[in-house]
Amino acid sequence: MSSETNAQASLPDLGPAAAELTRLLEGVRDDQLESPTPCPAYALRDLLSHIAGLSVAFQDAAHKEFGPSTSTAPGSVPPPELPADWRTSMPESLAAMAAAWRDPAAWEGDTRAGGGTFPAAAVGRIALDELVVHGWDVARATGQPYRPAPADLVVSYELLAPSKDDPAARGTAFGPAVDVPAEAPMLDRLIGVSGRDPGWGR
Repeated sequence: MSSETNAQASLPDLGPAAAELTRLLEGVRDDQLESPTPCPAYALRDLLSHIAGLSVAFQDAAHKEFGPSTSTAPGSVPPPELPADWRTSMPESLAAMAAAWRDPAAWEGDTRAGGGTFPAAAVGRIALDELVVHGWDVARATGQPYRPAPADLVVSYELLAPSKDDPAARGTAFGPAVDVPAEAPMLDRLIGVSGRDPGWGR
């Protein structure tokens, strides 16, 4: 196997996280759309709208096509209205997001996301983390089991853990980390470092 092929094989694949989130969307009932979520500012309807928006933004970041989707800072504007066709459009958009990051060129150089310019390799991992953590949010808000890929949990945890005790590094995208025992499952440790209580909704 060439060094180039090795490098490609080491890149995270967003496909499993996108597929698991799509599975969870299929289990959302209409009467749950106003339900609370682990994101205090978002009802489930708002969270789904946020996910719909980020799926487009991270597609554009992968393709390095810059515009409104990549120039808006997280939380700077309220989420738009949930599209009426979300049950069909969101799975398509999530699949397209995953496909965009399967191109090794997406991980090269710099790209834009959330109103800033960052190394594309970091943005790709942020995109994966968004799918994984928001997948847990949706699962908890709707009472569904959550089955993320273990490798995705490791990538996301390694992304967030360095900022655990550094509010400046966490910015406004994450609340204060929640202490979770070191021996806890990786999913609980990730959720804690993302600023959520792993016991939410249990």
